[in-house]
Amino acid sequence: MIRRENELGSIAVSNSVFTKIAGNAATNCFGVKGMAIRSVTDGLVHLLRRESMAKGVLVTVNEDGTLSIDLHIMIDQGVNIPALGSSIVSEVRYKVSQETETEVRDVNVIIDSMMVD
Repeated sequence: MIRRENELGSIAVSNSVFTKIAGNAATNCFGVKGMAIRSVTDGLVHLLRRESMAKGVLVTVNEDGTLSIDLHIMIDQGVNIPALGSSIVSEVRYKVSQETETEVRDVNVIIDSMMVD
């Protein structure tokens, strides 16, 4: 959670807000099928539904007040992976910074699986 104070009062932004913004920004990028999670029981990667997308995003608040974001995603087959990764990093960094006025230090994109049509 990050707290901001000014002459009007204080605002607290929870990690779940950052998680939702980052997850939405990542899944809106072309070539991203959705957020993913690896099952502990069977070891398989599962595509997460929109309502449980937060399980594929890990937000860490650093000591200096910046954020580090890890995204576990599933992608479409045939996409240019380096270009997609760069697009996701830019989009997530921009959206989180714009909507929360919080600096994003790192965005780590972890591709857990590729969907074959």
